[in-house]
Amino acid sequence: METNTQAAFGKAKTSIKVYGALSIVALMAVVAVAGSGHTVNTFMWVRAALLPVVAVVLVRMIAAAARGSRRAFDRVSALAVIMPIAIIAVDLIPGVCPPWYALMQAVCVLPIIRVAVITRGSELAALRKPARAAGRR
Repeated sequence: METNTQAAFGKAKTSIKVYGALSIVALMAVVAVAGSGHTVNTFMWVRAALLPVVAVVLVRMIAAAARGSRRAFDRVSALAVIMPIAIIAVDLIPGVCPPWYALMQAVCVLPIIRVAVITRGSELAALRKPARAAGRR
């Protein structure tokens, strides 16, 4: 792959690492709030614990995509669009989580939105084109 492509994958990987770091901060915030005696529901615990794990999976997918895996690229590209929508939409359901948690989760997904922009940018445009079937023109 060419230099621009690798640079784009590098930016995407960095964004996922930032997302992972923010997710860990969010987990620590949930621990701190719970430790101070405030109510933390099961949803908040599960989400706060799962999102750093998702970051690890996404970093591995980005690495596979950078090595040429079309399947990994397609998955990262799709997840980068779906995750922010799903995370923010669920947080907006009344009673699911307090506003501070919803805001924290919205900040956490900003790097994922950047990955969505990167995977749809000009540097990776060639990877979005469907592969031609063997023998067809």
